[in-house]
Amino acid sequence: MKVSSFEAKSIITKSNIPGIDHVINPYIGCQHACLYCYAEFMKRFTGHSGETWGDFLDVKQFGLDKIKPEKYDGKTILLSSVTDPYTPLEVKYENTRRILERLIGTRANIQILTKSRLVERDIDLFQQFERIQVAVSMNTLDTEFARIIEPRASNPQDRLKALQRVAGMGISTYVFLSPIFPKITDWKVIINAAQTITNEFHFENLNFRGHNTPRIMGLIAERYPDLSEYYNQIRRDPTMWDVIEEEIEDYCNVMKLNCKIEFHHGGFTKSK
Repeated sequence: MKVSSFEAKSIITKSNIPGIDHVINPYIGCQHACLYCYAEFMKRFTGHSGETWGDFLDVKQFGLDKIKPEKYDGKTILLSSVTDPYTPLEVKYENTRRILERLIGTRANIQILTKSRLVERDIDLFQQFERIQVAVSMNTLDTEFARIIEPRASNPQDRLKALQRVAGMGISTYVFLSPIFPKITDWKVIINAAQTITNEFHFENLNFRGHNTPRIMGLIAERYPDLSEYYNQIRRDPTMWDVIEEEIEDYCNVMKLNCKIEFHHGGFTKSK
């Protein structure tokens, strides 16, 4: 793992994601090295062209005193959009924790999204926010499959246990089912496993991009060859996702779940 540091001009930046006003990415790069990650596009903007996504991490240095909690009152802030705020080296560098400590007192809506059980470390900070919601991202309960597609992330069961501990302290939570691998991700099983923890579920489709498509299609060809043609079809015709969306909506309505579908086809274009 190549680790570097650099001085960031700002740590809280404006967002183009619907419903999110600002994002905080404490690092550039992400150790989780998820096979499907679309954030790999960051390489060409950050001096990492030619490097392998997941094998480098830039630790942002910044002036904590520049963060003014009251400035973000009423806004929604997401940690994080193109990295994981609890990437493994957060244990050492604590960028995420130091940012949260500085934000205490804000009346912003804080959203935490992670694939790491490390999130439970900061329960003491979460409890000091007026408006905060913590989520874990997952798309399978199959430990073997998770290890292939998310090699350095916490295993799915550990993520749920961490979320349960967070929820047990009275903190609002949700599960982000993302990305959904069609005909592979059993999202009903995940919902059933998490229902005792939370009643809120968000859903995102698998996002095919130029850099991740060869990896995704290679995985499908190797492990699910019978699905290869289907995956080629859904790449060519994104409207096929509408069938999956309708099934999710119907199920959530029947189960009386708080359901938010965040499907997008090459961009953030759809949210319900």
